[in-house]
Amino acid sequence: MLFYAIDIIGTFAFAISGVLVAMQKRMDPFGIFIIAFVTAVGGGTLRDVLIGRTPVGWMNDLNYVHAIGLAVVFAVIFRKKLNRLRKSLFLFDTIGLGVFTIIGVEKGISADLHPIICIALGTMSASFGGVIRDILCNEIPVIFRKEIYATACLVGGATFFALKYLGLEEDLIYIFTAAMVISIRLVVVKFKIQLPTIYQA
Repeated sequence: MLFYAIDIIGTFAFAISGVLVAMQKRMDPFGIFIIAFVTAVGGGTLRDVLIGRTPVGWMNDLNYVHAIGLAVVFAVIFRKKLNRLRKSLFLFDTIGLGVFTIIGVEKGISADLHPIICIALGTMSASFGGVIRDILCNEIPVIFRKEIYATACLVGGATFFALKYLGLEEDLIYIFTAAMVISIRLVVVKFKIQLPTIYQA
């Protein structure tokens, strides 16, 4: 039940981040919904296709669609309250990142995959919705820039397995893993820690 609740929360958070980006781009209501939708379920859809889990998750459970619709309505109605869009976008994107890392790792474990592949699935689940969102909005995806984004998911996935090895309760593993990803994102953005860029002179 907690796992399912976490999944819905992550969907809601990522959908809001999509809405905020779409509103920045001055899209119409249909465009806003589409961007919210692909942001929320894009990574999970790719993950499910790769592990052969079809129909993909949101097709079997309309609660995901309802959560996205609710997020769109919420963000549009309270857009004036969310007047600091960049900070709001960062907050909801970071929450979604932490939550979906857990979801992807758990899906990999359920498919009896190697821990390294599970961590990769967690990273993909958490970051590829944002990649699709940014591409559709004509932005360079965060994951391809200097910001530490996917790296936070990798560390979170490794933390998940380390805590699992130590025998912690499942709920605590979820909380600590999400907290690890969120904390890394907060720290690197606050102190402007970035990965080096490689370019040809």
